[in-house]
Amino acid sequence: MGIKSDSWIRRMAAEKDMIAPFEAQQVRNSDEGRVISYGTSSYGYDIRCSDEFKIFTNINSAIVDPKNFDENSFVDVKSDICIIPPNSFVLARTVEYLKIPRDVLTICLGKSTYARCGIIVNVTPLEPEWEGHVTLEFSNTTPLPAKIYANEGVAQILFLGADEICETSYGDRAGKYQGQTGVTLPKT
Repeated sequence: MGIKSDSWIRRMAAEKDMIAPFEAQQVRNSDEGRVISYGTSSYGYDIRCSDEFKIFTNINSAIVDPKNFDENSFVDVKSDICIIPPNSFVLARTVEYLKIPRDVLTICLGKSTYARCGIIVNVTPLEPEWEGHVTLEFSNTTPLPAKIYANEGVAQILFLGADEICETSYGDRAGKYQGQTGVTLPKT
């Protein structure tokens, strides 16, 4: 198994529509000025979060239960920025829709720009033949409110090529998060 390079990422985006919308280079500036970088990097792809956020709140004194998650534990926000309350978290989704090849496993990691501010992106794999918008979780580990920016880089995806094709892919299993759009809450 080996990590895939920028040329492989560009080729797969063009041939297989693996990432849409796709940025062939790393973008650091926009019409509004400097942005947290996104697009193709040397050995990965820096994804952006959309302007759709679900901010966790404990207004109902709920218990966080992945088998019985209370949707009322979130406040929906649509904005170019999101303020994460202290010691709390936010769910968002990527701008990019991904289609992972059958012989590839991806790992989604946070960007150091946010990590240096105490904002952590949960590490998550994207399995072979999974597709959809990635639901991202941002944890604010600080005692202060923290800001994240929509349509700018928030995490990096690394593509790991397998030595052989998997026997059963996420698509074969019709996984519960297959084809997700929007911010998707936990399912069992």
